[in-house]
Amino acid sequence: MKRVAVIGTVGIPACYGGFETLVENIVLNSSNNICYEVFCSSAAYGKKEPSYNNVKLTYIPIKANGIQSVFYDIFSLLLCVIKKPDTVLILGVSGCIFLPVFKLLSRSKIVTNIDGLEWKRDKWSSLARKFLKLSEKLAVKFSDVIITDNQAIGDYVAKEYQVSSKTIAYGGDHVITGDLAGVKKEDYYLSICRIEPENNVDMILKTFEKSGYPLKFVGNWNNSVYGRNLKAKYSMIGNIQLLDPIYDLTELFQLRARCAGYVHGHSAGGTNPSLVEAMQFSMPIYAFDCLFNRYTTGDKAFYFKDANDLYELMLEDPEKRENLLAMAEDMKNIASQRYTWDIISSSYEATY
Repeated sequence: MKRVAVIGTVGIPACYGGFETLVENIVLNSSNNICYEVFCSSAAYGKKEPSYNNVKLTYIPIKANGIQSVFYDIFSLLLCVIKKPDTVLILGVSGCIFLPVFKLLSRSKIVTNIDGLEWKRDKWSSLARKFLKLSEKLAVKFSDVIITDNQAIGDYVAKEYQVSSKTIAYGGDHVITGDLAGVKKEDYYLSICRIEPENNVDMILKTFEKSGYPLKFVGNWNNSVYGRNLKAKYSMIGNIQLLDPIYDLTELFQLRARCAGYVHGHSAGGTNPSLVEAMQFSMPIYAFDCLFNRYTTGDKAFYFKDANDLYELMLEDPEKRENLLAMAEDMKNIASQRYTWDIISSSYEATY
C-alpha cells in the first residue's frame, strides 16, 4: 500500500474551493492500494478531527491562503521529510520554492498540480507574479510528475519547459444529489463564480440587463470593492437576482437543475470546477471564448468574446432550439466520459 501525503490545500472536509473539493473526492473514491494523509490548516477548523472518512488529518498552525500559503506549504514539506511518505501530492506552486531543498532531504516521489497559471492573473502584484512564475519553474524542474488540469496548460508546459505533463481535470458528478427527471425547468439562466474581473461578471450582468432574460448570479459580492460596486449597480434590475455564496449541494442542485442554461465567464485558471459541475446537468452552456473553456467543453458549447456576442447567442429562434437540445446532450456526454470522480481518482493514483 502506498502512503500519499496531500499538501497545499485548506484541508478536508472541503470548506473553501476547487482543490479542497478535489482532495475530498479523490480520497472518497480511492482504491485499497492508497493510504492518504491530508494536511489541513488548523485556522480553518474549529474542531480538529484526527481523521475524515478513515483518512488521517494533520493540522498545520498556519493559514493556507494569501502570503502565508508559502510558509504553510514549506512547513508541510518539512513534516513530510520526517513522515517519509512514498509520494507527496502538492496542489499549487506556492511552496515549490522549497523543492530544491526538499529534494535533497527526502526520497519521496513528488507529484505537483501546478494549478491554472496563477502568475498570469491580474489580481496579483508584479512582485507576486514573478514569485509565482519562479515557483512554477521550480515545481516543473524538481517534481517527478507534473499534473495540469487542462490540455491548454499542458501545451504551455511543453512549450515553456520542454516537459511532458499529465492532464487530469476535476470531477463534477458529486453535485447530482437528486433525480433530474423529476425537476421542472424554469426560464432563468444561472452563473456561479467568485466575483472577480477575470470572470467577466460585469459583461454578463450588462448583457442580461439589456436582454431582459431572468438571471440568477451566485457569488461573493461583498468581498471586494469590485463586487460591492456591481451589487449596487445591478441589484435593483428587475430580471437580475444577485445571490450570496451557496454551499449546500441540495440547494445548488435545485438551482442548476431548474435553469434554462448556464453562463460561464471565466477567462483564466484552466479547467474550472464550476463549469465541469454545470455540464453534469444536460443544459446549454454559454462560455467565454478561451482555450481553457473550449478544451473543457469539447468545443461544443456556445462561446462569446464580449457582451454583444452573448446577447446574440441568447436571442431565441426555432432553429436554435434544436441546437440547444443537442448541445445540452453533448455537455452531459462529455461530463460522463471525462469528469467523474472515479475517473479522476484513478488517474491521480496512476501518477503515484
